[in-house]
Amino acid sequence: MVNSPHEAMHRIFQQYPGLFSGVSEVLGIDFPPPTSVTVLPNDLTETSPVERRVDTLLRLDTEDDEPLLLAVEAQGGKDPDKPASWAYYASYLLTKYRLQPMLLVVCQDRTTAEWAAREVSFGPRQWPLLTLRPLVAGPHNMPVITDPAEVRKDLALATLAAITHAAHPDAGAILKSMTTVLRDTPQSIADSIIELVAQGLGKRPAADLWRKLVAVDLSFYKSDLSEEIRDEGRAQRGAEDILDVLEVRGIDVPEAVRERITGCGDPELLRHWHRRAVTAPTAAEIFEDE
Repeated sequence: MVNSPHEAMHRIFQQYPGLFSGVSEVLGIDFPPPTSVTVLPNDLTETSPVERRVDTLLRLDTEDDEPLLLAVEAQGGKDPDKPASWAYYASYLLTKYRLQPMLLVVCQDRTTAEWAAREVSFGPRQWPLLTLRPLVAGPHNMPVITDPAEVRKDLALATLAAITHAAHPDAGAILKSMTTVLRDTPQSIADSIIELVAQGLGKRPAADLWRKLVAVDLSFYKSDLSEEIRDEGRAQRGAEDILDVLEVRGIDVPEAVRERITGCGDPELLRHWHRRAVTAPTAAEIFEDE
C-alpha cells in the first residue's frame, strides 16, 4: 500500500508505466512510446555494506530505439548529497544493464524542482568528467488540469499532475475534475487512483478536500480507502453535529471535551454522544454512561 507522497510520486510509474510518454511530452522531450515496459528490481546495492536503492526502475522497450532504463526519484526537498547518488545510479545502471539510463525526478514544490533540474558537473573545473542532467516533473512544468475532458485523455498523467500541484491555489478545481471522471471509471482503476491521490497529497489541506470529494462524489465505491474516507467524513459531520447541539443549548464546551469529540473516529459512538448532547446538563456528561 502506498503510504506517503514520496511513494505516490514514483509508484504511479509502476502502476501506469506508460505514463512516462505523457510526462516526456509535457516536458518537451521526444521519446518514442514504449511497446513494452518491465519493472526492474530497484536494489542497486553492491557487495559493499552501503545500500543504495532508486525509488522506481523501469525498462522501456520501443519499436525503433534501443531499450531505455528509466529511474524515477521522488524528491521532497533539497539534498546536497543527492546529485552524487543520482550520478552513481546512472553509472551503475549503465554498467549493470548495458542500457542507456534516464533519471526523472518528481517534486511537489517549485524550489525543490528547480534545484533538482540544475546541471551538476563532477570532476575538476578545468575538465569536468561527468555532467548530470535529470528530467524534472513538478509544479513548475506539469499541467494544471481542471477540465474533466483533459483528465479523460490521460488519467495517469492527470493523477501525477494533481499530486505535483498539491499546494496549488486551484487544488479544489483540480481534484473535482478527477472525481468527476472517476464517477464513470471502472472501479478497479478508480480504486488505485483514489489511493494514489490521497497518499500523494499527504497532510496538505488538499488531502481533506480530496477525502470529502471522494465521500460525496464516489459514494458508490467500496474500496478499503474509499470506505475509510467516508467513515472519516461521517465522523467529522457527527462531531460537528454534537458541538452544534451543545452550542444551541448554550452549554459550555471545555477544550478537553471538544478534542475528545473531534478526535473520535467511530460514527456509532458519535451518534450515541449526539443523543446524549440533547439532554446532558454539561458537555462532559455526554460521556458518562460509557
